[in-house]
Amino acid sequence: MYKNYIFDLYGTLIDIRTDEWQAALWKKIALLYGYHGASYTYKELGAEYGRLIDKEKKNVRRRHPEYTVIDIKIDKVFRQLFTLKGVRPTKAQVLFIAEAFRCYSTKLLKLYDGVTDLLDTLKSKGKKIYLLSNAQLSFTSHELNMLGLLPYFDGVCISSEEECSKPDPHYFGILFDRYGLKKSESIMIGNDYLADIGGAADFGIDSLYIHQAISPEINGERRSTYKVMDGDVYKIKELIVK
Repeated sequence: MYKNYIFDLYGTLIDIRTDEWQAALWKKIALLYGYHGASYTYKELGAEYGRLIDKEKKNVRRRHPEYTVIDIKIDKVFRQLFTLKGVRPTKAQVLFIAEAFRCYSTKLLKLYDGVTDLLDTLKSKGKKIYLLSNAQLSFTSHELNMLGLLPYFDGVCISSEEECSKPDPHYFGILFDRYGLKKSESIMIGNDYLADIGGAADFGIDSLYIHQAISPEINGERRSTYKVMDGDVYKIKELIVK
């Protein structure tokens, strides 16, 4: 049926809940920065974080005017928060802050039921599996390893590393060019009707939409070739794996 199965990650393979703006999180991160010589109040830290994100987004847009949807490397922001206080951090210090930020902001992280069965079935049939995720590498790499997903993928694209995000067709093109994929042999599976499904449609490939509790509300046309509206990952195999 298809040779290449391209998956979104969060809301498709991984069920996740995060809260990045809770005061308790910023108090802990401010404390960690203080441990490393960069003293902030938690409110000051949150404000500078937001400002630096906006600044980095402008930098990316200048570098890539061809992209309609951009992403940034969050590590750059965590590094700049050190340098604003006169601290020259090591790479390890920046990564530690990124890991702590993700850990403290995450409330739930687990595979959806049926994910391992689906991926094992695809592998047993000789299919190729790819990841096209709007995500931060410093967060996602650990979660892929922890949940045992990384060995399944024949190729991975993370938006922070490409500075481009779904639904931008350029982002789909990066994956296809890098791994030599053909559109007629490929399908996108995702839980976001705009980013995953709209992006796939604009790029010219088939798609399967799976609705999960964290899926954005559908407010417009859902342009998928297939659909699973009750979040049952097992049904994906029934629909598109032969």
